[in-house]
Amino acid sequence: MAEDLVIIKSESKEQQYQSLLPQIEALISGEEDLTANLANIAAALKEQFGWLWIGFYLVKQDELVLGPFQGPVACTRIRKGKGVCGAAWLEAKTFIVDDVEEFPGHIACSSASRSEIVLPLFKDGEVVGVLDADSADLAHFDTTDDEYLSKIIAYINL
Repeated sequence: MAEDLVIIKSESKEQQYQSLLPQIEALISGEEDLTANLANIAAALKEQFGWLWIGFYLVKQDELVLGPFQGPVACTRIRKGKGVCGAAWLEAKTFIVDDVEEFPGHIACSSASRSEIVLPLFKDGEVVGVLDADSADLAHFDTTDDEYLSKIIAYINL
């Protein structure tokens, strides 16, 4: 298990992800506890990219419930279809939001959040949670984030 991350800042976003991917895989390899793995993934992403907020919400009955995260305090529960996270759950697809103020029904857990990416987590074809990342910058996330965050969540043994 890796104990320290090698963080690169001067390279492109893609190069940063390429450096981080094998480190995350090594970090969670062999660990069966979902909470521990989600916590380490969130910590690694926060350390590498310095986003405002990064974390997971997990489906529990009829809500998304806050899971492991890094950043300021967050909304604890989100209903299906509400906000970006609830929309990603309802539609079972990734959302990249350049300006959260323009997203209908956006839930402002932090007024500092300006853009967001949310990816659904699947188990047996059902959405069982979401990975949510927020940035203090407008239009921060793009298809590169979608591509590499999708690879990272593929490592998770749900």
